[in-house]
Amino acid sequence: MKNHKYQVQIEWTGNEGFGTKSYNSYNRNHEIIVSEKYDSIKASSDPSFMGESTRYNPEELLLSSLSSCHMLWYLHLCSAHKIIVVEYTDEASGIMTETDNGSGKFVEVTLAPNVTITDANQLIKAKELHKKANEMCFIANSCNFAIKHEPNIRTV
Repeated sequence: MKNHKYQVQIEWTGNEGFGTKSYNSYNRNHEIIVSEKYDSIKASSDPSFMGESTRYNPEELLLSSLSSCHMLWYLHLCSAHKIIVVEYTDEASGIMTETDNGSGKFVEVTLAPNVTITDANQLIKAKELHKKANEMCFIANSCNFAIKHEPNIRTV
């Protein structure tokens, strides 16, 4: 087996002069920084948890990681099967359940890729490859909740 190591830096930028003196004394803004990347990701918590709605929150980033990983595997598999994809978008959604003690967890994610291919004879295979992409996706393999797929495949 081959190991891959990833490293990110999180920098809290939400100290408003009082630190974490109280729940309302600080904001949740932070930056996600990866060495040698052009820009940081401006992040916060979900507005439900006192975050700034104009910034990405961890839940959205988890959802985008799943969607992105699935797409990259799907494109690879299509290429390997000589299926020409000319467009790919995904309208991913997820459900997180909050518990009585304030913690929570994702219970379900649905990926809804809209894919355009060039050959109508490959529609069935193109749809089947979403299952294989899910099996191969590093992020999906790391999750303990259901990941559903509702692909829409069409031709140009």
